Amino acid sequence: MNQLKKYTIIGTLFVLITGTLSHFIYRWSGNNFIVGFFCPVNESTWEHMKLVFFPMLLYSIFMYKSLNEKHPYILSSLSIGILMGTFLIPAIFYTYTGILGYNIFILDIAVFALSVLLAFYSIYKLTLSHKITSCIPLFCIVIFIIMACFMIFTYYPPQIGLFAVPAS
Repeated sequence: MNQLKKYTIIGTLFVLITGTLSHFIYRWSGNNFIVGFFCPVNESTWEHMKLVFFPMLLYSIFMYKSLNEKHPYILSSLSIGILMGTFLIPAIFYTYTGILGYNIFILDIAVFALSVLLAFYSIYKLTLSHKITSCIPLFCIVIFIIMACFMIFTYYPPQIGLFAVPAS
């Protein structure tokens, strides 16, 4: 198995496991203020985007440092993967709940897993394609802005649907 494929599979498992665990860490920490910046503090769609964003960001740093010399396009691929995985959460969630009119717990879990799988599949394919390089600064800025938004909106969320806790 080639090194990129190995890191991609490990990364997928890492994000699935750490993302799942991070769903509970805020509560386990006694609602620690700092932990809330990185882990969901409620059941809103926005907070669930953290399940993908922060574990992928952490693993991407490791993956970049490990594979950059052999795969010079990996930073762009990782950036796109982080953004894709993060924003697939609301895209898929609101699509299926818009069709059904309500959310189903098992489908919510499937949304998370599918978002992670598609993000890492894209990272793998984009890294091999050697087609994306010129947008690295833009991707990094967007990731930094999203990270800042997670920090701010965790405790000061705008009054729009993305930040509301869905009705069960």
